[in-house]
Amino acid sequence: MKTKPRTVKKGRVRKIIRPIHPSLPEQAEIEIHDADHLYREIRIENKLEDEHGKKVKLKEHAEVNVVVEADPKATTPADN
Repeated sequence: MKTKPRTVKKGRVRKIIRPIHPSLPEQAEIEIHDADHLYREIRIENKLEDEHGKKVKLKEHAEVNVVVEADPKATTPADN
């Protein structure tokens, strides 16, 4: 099986954002350490699964890895 081109960036959960309405999902705000200053934070739904398929959530200040993967057709060779 071919692997997709990817990079892994270290990050930290800055805060957990509680929904303002019960129908909205809880979010985790993640600070990506190596990102540009103005684009450092991302927000994702705070909903993960562990290795057994059990639903889990991120905690504030948790260290995380952010993985970016792309289809090989969506990439070009890098200039060295």
